[in-house]
Amino acid sequence: MDTLWYVIFALLFAGYFALEGFTIGVGILLRLRPHAARDLQVAAIAPFVLAGEVWLVALAGLLFGVFPLLEGDLLSGMYPLVVALLLAWILRDAALWFRRRGDGPRWRPAWDVVLSAASLALAIVWGMVLVAIMRGFPGGFDPLGVAAGVGVALAYAFHGWTFATWRLAGHPAVDGASRRGRAVWLSALVAAAPALLTLAVVTPSLLDHMAPSATLNVIGFMVLPLTPVMIGAQVWVWRTFSRGPLPSFF
Repeated sequence: MDTLWYVIFALLFAGYFALEGFTIGVGILLRLRPHAARDLQVAAIAPFVLAGEVWLVALAGLLFGVFPLLEGDLLSGMYPLVVALLLAWILRDAALWFRRRGDGPRWRPAWDVVLSAASLALAIVWGMVLVAIMRGFPGGFDPLGVAAGVGVALAYAFHGWTFATWRLAGHPAVDGASRRGRAVWLSALVAAAPALLTLAVVTPSLLDHMAPSATLNVIGFMVLPLTPVMIGAQVWVWRTFSRGPLPSFF
């Protein structure tokens, strides 16, 4: 049972980086795109944003249920990073929703700035979180964490660029767009690599902090029947919105 829950946790962790990484990456690169292409870029990722965030919510629930002893260490040892992560997440989502909810020459460009900045901050803070986890939640400023954050941002940007060139193939406003499905799988692996590396380092500690078997059995009774539903919904979202016309409400 311990191995099963560890595998599920690892899949959710790496899956979040792979499935949310391209939406964050597109946001990072948005300000580098011409104005004519920005709405297309946002419309391309819009249907996948909430679907990717479901993985993070499930991951957080599983973390506190399966590894309850880590909850206090994580929240106390990384409190500033957790707050920064939540703020960047909220600002990124707010920018996605508000950028086309008003008129005026400055409204959308202003929210584009917020979207790019929040997406970049989200990636950098994730890198800092990963390093803090691997180093045992050290306090204070960690230059290695910042360097890792830059690496995560580059991986996300590569994933976002690859996804956009694949999804927007055929749109004249997007230069260089092409239909390369295998490249998206490769860039997803690049985006998930930081999470996989972190898991490789902290696996012994995670296994030592697992909840008792009785608790894991109860969690399994409640969670495992819902797992196929979650996976099926993710597959439906991907198959439905990765082809055909782009949504117009973004």
